[in-house]
Amino acid sequence: MELSLSPHLPLPVLLLAGCPTYMDVVIVLDGSNSIYPWAEVQTFLRRLVGRLFIDPEQIQVGLVQYGETAVHEWSLGDFRTKEEVVKAARNLSRREGRETHTAQAIMVACTEGFSPSRGGRPEAARLLVVVTDGESHDGEELPAALRACEAGSVTRYGIAVLGHYIRRQRDPSSFLREIRAIASDPDERFFFNVTDEAALTDIVDALGDRIFGLEGSHGENESSFGLEMSQIGFSTHQLKDGILFGMVGAYDWGGSVLWLKEGHRLFPPRTALEEEFPTALQNHAAYLGYSVSSLILLGGRRLFLSGAPRFKHRGKVIAFQLRKDGSMNVAQSLQGEQIGSYFGSELCPLDTNGDGVTDVLLVAAPMYLGPQYRETGRVYVYLVGQQPSLILWRTLQPDPPQDSRFGFAMAALPDLNQDGFADVAVGAPLEDGHRGALYIYHGTQGGIRPHPAQRISAASMPQPLSYFGRSVDGQLDLDGDELVDVAVGAQGAAVLLSSRPIVHLAPSLTVTPPAVSVVQRDCQRHGQDATCLTADLCFQVTSRTPGRWNRRFYVRFSASLDEWTAGARAAFDGFGQRLPVRRLRVSVGNVTCQQLHFHVLDASDYLRPLALAVTFELDNATKPRPVLDEDSPTSLRKLVPFSKDCGPDNECHTDLVLQVDMDIRGSRKKPFVVRGGRQKVLVSATLENRKENAYNTNLSLSFSRSLHLASFTPQKDPSVKVECTATSTHGQLCSIGHPVFQTGAKVTFVLEFEFSCSSLLSQALVRLAATSNSLESNETLHDNVVQASAYIRYEPEILVSSESTLHRYEVHPYGALPEGPGPEFKTTLRVQNLGCYSISDLLISAFFPAVAYGGSYFLSLSQIIADNASCMVQNLTEPSEAPVHSEDLRHVSRLNGSNSRCQVVRCHLGRLPRGSQSSLQFLRLIHDDFFRRAKFKSVTVVSTFKLGVEEGSILQLMEASQWSESLLEVIQARHVPVSLWILVGSVIGGLLLLALIVFCLWKLGFFARKKAPEEDGNGKVDQ
Repeated sequence: MELSLSPHLPLPVLLLAGCPTYMDVVIVLDGSNSIYPWAEVQTFLRRLVGRLFIDPEQIQVGLVQYGETAVHEWSLGDFRTKEEVVKAARNLSRREGRETHTAQAIMVACTEGFSPSRGGRPEAARLLVVVTDGESHDGEELPAALRACEAGSVTRYGIAVLGHYIRRQRDPSSFLREIRAIASDPDERFFFNVTDEAALTDIVDALGDRIFGLEGSHGENESSFGLEMSQIGFSTHQLKDGILFGMVGAYDWGGSVLWLKEGHRLFPPRTALEEEFPTALQNHAAYLGYSVSSLILLGGRRLFLSGAPRFKHRGKVIAFQLRKDGSMNVAQSLQGEQIGSYFGSELCPLDTNGDGVTDVLLVAAPMYLGPQYRETGRVYVYLVGQQPSLILWRTLQPDPPQDSRFGFAMAALPDLNQDGFADVAVGAPLEDGHRGALYIYHGTQGGIRPHPAQRISAASMPQPLSYFGRSVDGQLDLDGDELVDVAVGAQGAAVLLSSRPIVHLAPSLTVTPPAVSVVQRDCQRHGQDATCLTADLCFQVTSRTPGRWNRRFYVRFSASLDEWTAGARAAFDGFGQRLPVRRLRVSVGNVTCQQLHFHVLDASDYLRPLALAVTFELDNATKPRPVLDEDSPTSLRKLVPFSKDCGPDNECHTDLVLQVDMDIRGSRKKPFVVRGGRQKVLVSATLENRKENAYNTNLSLSFSRSLHLASFTPQKDPSVKVECTATSTHGQLCSIGHPVFQTGAKVTFVLEFEFSCSSLLSQALVRLAATSNSLESNETLHDNVVQASAYIRYEPEILVSSESTLHRYEVHPYGALPEGPGPEFKTTLRVQNLGCYSISDLLISAFFPAVAYGGSYFLSLSQIIADNASCMVQNLTEPSEAPVHSEDLRHVSRLNGSNSRCQVVRCHLGRLPRGSQSSLQFLRLIHDDFFRRAKFKSVTVVSTFKLGVEEGSILQLMEASQWSESLLEVIQARHVPVSLWILVGSVIGGLLLLALIVFCLWKLGFFARKKAPEEDGNGKVDQ
């Protein structure tokens, strides 16, 4: 596209040419290791000195770089032109250093940098610009350095670079306090802070303006200006009858506006601005005219708008009228809420509905600090009333918060999405690491939507960009497609964003037949009876986008059946629950349809309707790639009900009747006893439907832990299908006649249970509950739940046996054996569990006859050895008769608890698992002295053992199995007299035997005595 640009009308020259500014500027630059990238610092220097009028008769620039030491890189008199200084800045290398000696560098600059030997001029204003990214290591020397600067009348600017602190997530509060102390007062004029080194370039304009005009102050060595430094054209606004110019430098940087109307110039004098911008605040440099615009009220009344982003350091916007005499009538003013936010730097009035009346006003505060000291930016949206009255409606800001400068540029756009309302674009050049982004907000009737419809990031562009979104405009069709395009500025580049056609899709779904029959099946799928249905999916396409573009394109869609329902109830023919993505060619102004065939299988859930869902989108492969209207749906859901064959109201009112009978009976007073021969329980149940169809009829069965379900046997009736599944160890859920338990249907089934061997309970309980998805009145619900129960006791299978080491004992008379108690013997009692379950709560009572008349013991208990039992000896019992006397023992055949006092031992047996046993050993002594005194021939001592259970136990013993005995027979030894001849014969025989033994020993020489041998006089032994 060829563009020929030429001036249309010459603009009047308002300002004086060549207003000299006579000053010396020394830049103190931190060159330590922490400040990087260095290229960004060099860019800042080049742009800063590029804004200054460098000349020996105007501005001179020197530079001191420091780290651990301060060095004069160049002095004030070294360079005479701007180009020389820019070249020196480009070639400047970093000195580096591990420490930051800011105080030393300031002292060197103020005492040496402005000296005549370095090119300083005594009559020139002196400015010091300190740029650093960290707190000084010689802070204790800073007061002396600042006093030296004050003595030399040096005005100081402090610039804090927070990149090092943000990267390391450190608190910069102490650092900022130090830089504020370095900067001259007030801080609002002489103090700057930026997020990182790259952001230094963002303050070049503001810093250059302040240096150039000394921020409108009137101190020593400083000048006062009227319109000489106006910077007319800093902002402009096209009007039907002229142009509105902003003049930020007018009136000592307080600012003003100029209306160029039909060759006439209208601008307010300084006095006309005093009410809104008092003279006492003129040193604050409000920058009125930084942005200019206008809004139209109802009736055609027009108000001019201008922003002063530095008014009281919070910013201000005024809505006003200019009269022909230059006087100003301010209708309303708006003020910012945060210091340094640059509120009012951008203005964007918007007529959303196109009626020629402004509906909303957007005011930007791009340097608004959000969380974590981030320059998120904020846009204030005001509703335009008719008084006029600008009412704050809402604020816009990026989400999530980041360094953004949201609102740095704004532009009203035509109706991009073809909804009948104008739109707006908001630039955010610092987002994504200074790459930038652009936000598009759609308008509404009298406002704009709170959330962006689109975020266009520079990262998505084919070429790398920086500061994308620093300017934006969108009023022209630049590519010839009759659609308005949006031009977006970036650093060293401009991007043209083409609009795309907007289409609206109106989808519809029609299912045939409209309801799914539960009873009737009209097709077969995968060898099973099924119900087949057809869905007609249609798209009606409309578009209000003008121009020449291909109005035929493709829609991609997919469908699903019961996507969020567990278990498949339906499926597409040839597929499953999901239909793969398909393409359908559609055209604007027509309705296009496609059929989807699916079938319903036998399912358990017929209460909830079947859900058919369709999701769709435009096929991006189509040129020129239209986009879907944001109000158009992207999905469609159709609910297909199930027909229930329950009359005209299609509501089924049923009456389920459940009857149950158990073949055992047992009450609390007379419980049913479970014995080894009876281990089963039979429960018969009948379920009947006495009214309309019952859908999804279920029978819930639960039973106590003392039972095990052995079998479930329904009647053999093919018309009523019964299927059961276990829901738990003691629960079943049965489906009755699925899917429908029809009117008048009846089903009977028998439940066979076995008594559990692991869990013994005092009650056997079986509970059944019938439910369905049909309706049933409360009056008939009482027979839907029944239960059968019986109280029970268990008769354990126990074998009790006893054995003794002594069954018969003979008592010898006095003199035959030593006196004292007789021998000790042992009686062992064994209890064996022969049943299938563990036994506890068993008690054994042992009764041992021990004491006769007069307290004479004939038997006594000496020791008890218990295995898996705890025993305790109790008091002697009292017999029903008087204890037997030893003299009367000949008349008694038995000694037991009825005629003698017994020693009683009570034992509590521990738990007896299945197949285990417990043994008790009782050791007793026989008292011979009692039986020797007594006159008797034989007597039997009867010991008795009784088996019982604890009170409240669920065990019950048979009477015959409760008692056992152990017997010991005691007899008196018989006395036999010896004859006299036997004694005499025994003596004579013994003497003869002794004589025979002596004779034999004599013969053998046993009684011969040996003599010792004698010696002669020579010592020889006589042989």
